Amino acid sequence: MNIRAAIFDVYSTLLEVGAPPTDANVRWRRLFEEMLDAPPPFSRTEFSARTSRVIARQHAEARARGIQWPEVLWPVVALEVIPDLARLSARKRDEFHLRLMQLSRTLRLASGSAECLRWLHRQGVLLGIASNSQAYTLRELTAELQEAGLNLSMFDPEIRFWSFENGFSKPAPHVFAMLTTRLHLRGIRPAETLMVGDRLDNDIAPARVCGCQTWQIAQRRPSHTGSWRDLLEWLKA
Repeated sequence: MNIRAAIFDVYSTLLEVGAPPTDANVRWRRLFEEMLDAPPPFSRTEFSARTSRVIARQHAEARARGIQWPEVLWPVVALEVIPDLARLSARKRDEFHLRLMQLSRTLRLASGSAECLRWLHRQGVLLGIASNSQAYTLRELTAELQEAGLNLSMFDPEIRFWSFENGFSKPAPHVFAMLTTRLHLRGIRPAETLMVGDRLDNDIAPARVCGCQTWQIAQRRPSHTGSWRDLLEWLKA
């Protein structure tokens, strides 16, 4: 195996994304009543529409400044739509955003991923992350890893890209240029680096441009494509 570093996408790769919880609307109302002492000012559907308009405006402003693949800060977006969030402490706002995200989808660690991560870690492969994400992503991923007896500390802090920290997102070429440069400083070449993701446009294609090996998480099995268990078999071969 000629792999010395492996970089992973998060959503739909490390974490399987499912449907919203069946009681999402009940929990939506409870969230506002418990944290803001008032009923929600609008429905979940209207909230989604309003935040989408804010995000579209912020993206357009960023593109006008030359950022082709911009990223927003979710707390800034949510605060514009729900000004009452300013009354909460920073800790409580973080909790609000996490609970809010838990209404929009369910998450679980992808089947077979824990075994693959453990094996790579035992082999001494440097693990990294490249994720279009927000701050709550770290809490979501940490919680699911811990359920499997794993920890975010398995992933080298210098080889992690979280889009919300940078103001731009995949597939910007800067993402993989930055990560491969950091790996090069560790003596690891792009050809010795594996990118694992679910999307051809965001993960696989830009990583290949930088010279990385790739594996697309999918159910079909052409070369270098398949499930986590397929990936582990390929790594061990």
